[in-house]
Amino acid sequence: MYTLYYFPGACSLATQVVIHELGQSVDIIDKQQVSDFSAINPAGMVPVLVDNGKTLLEGAAVMLYLLNKHQSSMLPATGRGREQAIQNIMFANATMHPAYSRLFFIAQNIADEKAKQSSFDTAAQAITRLWQVVEQQLVGQDFLGGDQPSAADIMLTVYSRWGASFPVDISMGNNTIKMLDAVLEMPSFQRALSAEQRQSAA
Repeated sequence: MYTLYYFPGACSLATQVVIHELGQSVDIIDKQQVSDFSAINPAGMVPVLVDNGKTLLEGAAVMLYLLNKHQSSMLPATGRGREQAIQNIMFANATMHPAYSRLFFIAQNIADEKAKQSSFDTAAQAITRLWQVVEQQLVGQDFLGGDQPSAADIMLTVYSRWGASFPVDISMGNNTIKMLDAVLEMPSFQRALSAEQRQSAA
């Protein structure tokens, strides 16, 4: 069984969904309930995955570790499909995730309300442009990976939920909305959400 350290609603949610999709068992631990989480990850970030005493850090690295260990359609073994799946994961983790992270930075570090809203608007415009990239990639297919949800689709669905916490207008195309809705309805996604809610209520 895997152990996954998470923060509610954070990118670690995508890790948990993928673990469920791979048919693996996982024990989740809220990092807020750990007295010295920095001893586990000095950067203080989630996800942190523990596999038989081995600790793995960094979201994309953890995702690729899982997909390489457990064969599935989310990461083809060879060829262009594999290359595209890795590229999509990196886009989600290294491009879309930081774009959304700016919203959290602005909320925490800009006091002047006018300057804060202006910064929010600029960040939202940048995020909207990235969703346009996703929209174009979804032309003619339901998911980034083709006809089945990929790890990147799951990651992007988690990030898409963050905008609701801020006074921003982020636009998405019809293909994107359809993909996000389909991923959100996946039993594995609902199971992961429920697991986090149960932990928070405990």
